[in-house]
Amino acid sequence: MIEPQIPEDEKERLETLRTLQLLDTEPEERFDRLTRLAKRIFGVPISLVTLVDGDRQWFKSRQGLDTTETPRNISFCGHAILREDALVVENALEDDRFFDNPLVVDDPNIRFYAGHPLTVSQGGKMGTLCLLDIEPREFNEEDRQLLKDLAAMAEREISALQLASLDELTGVSNRRGFMVLARHSLAICRRLEKPSVVLMFDLDDFKPINDRFGHAEGDRALIAFAAIMRDVFRESDVSARTGGDEFMAFMGDCDENGAEEILGRFEESMNHYNTTENRGYNLGYSVGCLPVCPDDKYSIEELMERADRLMYENKENKRDRQG
Repeated sequence: MIEPQIPEDEKERLETLRTLQLLDTEPEERFDRLTRLAKRIFGVPISLVTLVDGDRQWFKSRQGLDTTETPRNISFCGHAILREDALVVENALEDDRFFDNPLVVDDPNIRFYAGHPLTVSQGGKMGTLCLLDIEPREFNEEDRQLLKDLAAMAEREISALQLASLDELTGVSNRRGFMVLARHSLAICRRLEKPSVVLMFDLDDFKPINDRFGHAEGDRALIAFAAIMRDVFRESDVSARTGGDEFMAFMGDCDENGAEEILGRFEESMNHYNTTENRGYNLGYSVGCLPVCPDDKYSIEELMERADRLMYENKENKRDRQG
């Protein structure tokens, strides 16, 4: 068996996937009707909408299969999300990647697989619309096109959800997405008695960038700031653009010392960005760092307000030092 490789954009892909708030949710008709249609059109016993998480594939919609997830390292879909087009395995017993796969030699005894990756805006592949059969079968170009068309329908449903929780310009969570994910992470930290940190960022002198260099350059600055956040913060952290030039991060299982270390790396990355080429301005920021004890009873909204006040204190102190 050959395990699937990890995509180059894995960190961003998982952040987008989790922001969609689809994992471990109840079945939805919008996806079930597509898997029912796929099962009927192709005459297969199993059809799935699969989401590829960090260490598992989870089935948002399933027809003909009882289990809700399997390990990612044995998944066919883990291979499929590495492609632009459909992955088709007409006979798994004759394929070096899968002939001894547990899903082939044991239940559900897969012989045929066809999965088309589901791509959302920003280019990340969240999972697949896939077909399974316990018998080998052929899959021609017309079949491939039909599967692609059905996958496009699933992508549209996912994109509708994505628009509600992601910032279109930067690709990180918007305020709504942040609230949902941070609230969930905060609850986990409290249950496990782990500390956490809320960070509020505000860009310094952002309006002059727009006024002097134009809004297109201002957009590039926002995109760059979000990209540095994605690069520096941990995969488990939640980062978001919560306002025009305001960004936030929630860091679970992290104390003040851990936050300061990450903020140090963030500052280094920002300094590197500012010195790589002459843009006519430096991108600066103020930040409020709020450590949260596991026994704190504040809501995520209250924690955001407290971090916001700390950020403005930081901004005022910088102004005072500048004279």
